[in-house]
Amino acid sequence: MSDHNRDSADDFDTVQNAFETHRHSSEAGQDSSDGQNSADHDQHASQSTSGAVVPSGDSLPERIYLLPIHNRPFFPAQVQPLIIQRQRWEETMKRVGNTPHHMVGVAFVGDVSMEALSPDSFPEIGTAVKVHRHQSEEQQIQFIAQGVRRFRIHRWLSKTPPYLVEVSYPREPVDAEAEEARAYAMSLINGIKELLPINPLYGEELKSYLNRFSPHEPGPLTDFAAAITSAKGRELQSVLETLPIMDRMQKVLPLLRKEIEVAQLQNQISEQVNSQMQERQREFFLREQLKVIQKELGISKDDRESDVDTFRDRLESLQVPERVQGRIDDELGKLSVLETGSPEYGTTRNYLDWLTSLPWGITSEDQLDLKRARGVLDRDHDGLGDVKERIIEFLAEGSFKGDVGGSIVLLVGPPGVGKTSVGRSIADALGRKFYRFSVGGMRDEAEIKGHRRTYIGAMPGKLVQALKEVEVENPVIMLDEIDKMGQSFQGDPASALLEVLDPEQNVDFLDHYLDVRLDLSKVLFVCTANQLDTIPPALLDRMEQIRLSGYIAEEKVAIAKHHLWPKLLKRDRIPKKRINLTDAALKQVIEGYAREAGVRQLEKQLHRIVRKAAVKMLEQHQETVKVSVNNLEEFLGAPLFRKEKVLKGVGVVTGLAWTAMGGATLPIEATKVHALTRGFKLTGKLGEVMQESANIAYSYTLGHLGEYGADADFFNEAFVHLHVPEGATPKDGPSAGVTMTTALMSLAKSQNIDRPLAMTGELTLTGQVLPVGGIREKVIAARRSEIFELILPEANQRDYNELPDYLKAGMTVHFAQVYRDVAKVVFGR
Repeated sequence: MSDHNRDSADDFDTVQNAFETHRHSSEAGQDSSDGQNSADHDQHASQSTSGAVVPSGDSLPERIYLLPIHNRPFFPAQVQPLIIQRQRWEETMKRVGNTPHHMVGVAFVGDVSMEALSPDSFPEIGTAVKVHRHQSEEQQIQFIAQGVRRFRIHRWLSKTPPYLVEVSYPREPVDAEAEEARAYAMSLINGIKELLPINPLYGEELKSYLNRFSPHEPGPLTDFAAAITSAKGRELQSVLETLPIMDRMQKVLPLLRKEIEVAQLQNQISEQVNSQMQERQREFFLREQLKVIQKELGISKDDRESDVDTFRDRLESLQVPERVQGRIDDELGKLSVLETGSPEYGTTRNYLDWLTSLPWGITSEDQLDLKRARGVLDRDHDGLGDVKERIIEFLAEGSFKGDVGGSIVLLVGPPGVGKTSVGRSIADALGRKFYRFSVGGMRDEAEIKGHRRTYIGAMPGKLVQALKEVEVENPVIMLDEIDKMGQSFQGDPASALLEVLDPEQNVDFLDHYLDVRLDLSKVLFVCTANQLDTIPPALLDRMEQIRLSGYIAEEKVAIAKHHLWPKLLKRDRIPKKRINLTDAALKQVIEGYAREAGVRQLEKQLHRIVRKAAVKMLEQHQETVKVSVNNLEEFLGAPLFRKEKVLKGVGVVTGLAWTAMGGATLPIEATKVHALTRGFKLTGKLGEVMQESANIAYSYTLGHLGEYGADADFFNEAFVHLHVPEGATPKDGPSAGVTMTTALMSLAKSQNIDRPLAMTGELTLTGQVLPVGGIREKVIAARRSEIFELILPEANQRDYNELPDYLKAGMTVHFAQVYRDVAKVVFGR
């Protein structure tokens, strides 16, 4: 069904006359002869309406065809177009056209779909309407419906389309209290008149239509008032079904008042929006006029002059190199002649904005006080004694030179050992600005050296952005995760860093966007990496390496007490006294739940304790929560790590290995499978290097059994299986040759190692013990497993001697130059 609409003022006046005739005439219709067919009626509809087109109450049809409407009910006081589906209701409209009265009943069915429509879907009361100006189109039928009278359905004559029903026309009883009815009628008229000025939907036609109503005839007035509201369909149907006039007016009047309030609110919102728009337009015009007046008087500048002056003001406090100043002057000259709306103006302005925002000649003064530097490092970090010494040496050297610029420090170590925080502490110790960005996963060299200005959206590289943000030429810039850079078709960022990190080249660093030389020699670069294997050798050669090997249990206890635990309590705003974590429980957390080289996992476990304790304090209303060894599992569950037992037996030897996560103990097992044939089998997810070490160990053992008191023919008929446990963990590296040889020798001699002993070193075919790396990590791993006797290559004695005393305390270390030295320690020869 369509919304309220009118074809023309003439058609509306015609319908009004018909409605007026219906109200005052009691005569029978004069235009509906039995012999007139529907075609004649359509042709002469406008002429016939000049008379009484609506039959009187006595001649209203007793049988009437029925149409459903969905949006809202139709009232007797309404005149509006209706649109129906042609395919479904064409037959109904043909039959209506063939009737002498040309009337059809319309009834509100709500949301019921056409497919689900049935006689039960129709209400008992609907409205009989007169059909005018019937027109058929391709998919729909349109006609003007003139409401006549309410009807009540008594009997269904046809329960399928076209629906035909037998109806009666109930009278509308008028309340005896005429004065109250007149008062309600006047309220309705006033409400309608109040609604018309504030709602543009109702025009002059409705005003003239309203003038035809009278307070003495409240029925049509009440129906008209209900029809112009936007109430819901069910509410309007309730009004339609209310026959007593007083009851009906009592229902309609609140709907009309609500409609007035909504219209007033909409009008108010519209006025506010229009007022704001007018104020902005007025402000815009006034500003434009002010600009013109100020320009005429010479007391203001346009945008172009303002930009040029801004850039020149910035340069006054800078010491710009001569070659850069020449470029800036050229660009300023270009900017002064370009139109502000041109794309080139925006590009030139952005370029000058970057050039004049860099801290040319501005540096911060270094604080090279070693005592203060030690205090900062000790405040921020526990342990790392050798790392702190390297940093102090580095600063002491800078105090003689006068500055520490031009140096590139590489901090290497497992995750969570504090590489990033050490870099920040270096900046604090020097009193320099600190800027950090991660190069991990970086694939585009433009991130380092910038984009060329010819590209849309071009920007300088990260280094130029860093200098702009810190506003000095000598900050500490940290390049995090330098071992995780990638390559792509967009270039190789690791190669782009070669110029940045070379003290001989970064004096004249060239950013593609700036296209002027930039001095990075005053910058202190601090890089971090987990391992060195993935760093290009040319890049690695430009950096000074400082290793952070990880922490032993005692260091972790100190870190947890002084840093991690206070930080967690402060972050969660929990008073320190409310959670009591005992030293024994803290040590158990470290040994049973956080054995990694760093302290990140330890912090996570401590955070779990804080969360569990918070739950206890809130739910159980405990003032304090004590965490001890006895109840630790309530907070963290079963320990992730049990106390490792050193494997013992014939052919079983404990080795020491280095991984990116720190040091680890590596048990190696050798056993004789059978004596049916000679053979050698390797298992344990071994890489190529360890497989080569195993083959060398097997060959050396096979050729020297007699020298070490074993049966020289042992392997001639023995099938030997050498296994390196630890599940599916990949293992590779040149440090297990001595351990594998000892395992095979123990098997051939049928002699086990009777004490906790670990070893590391690579072996040659002639029995030479070669040096290996990661001595610190391996010593820490041995202490963690409570192994205090080690065999190390003699060439690594210097590395061991450089270890801090607390790592060497209680350790017995044997240094081997050849395998005979190893056998003497292990087997007593």
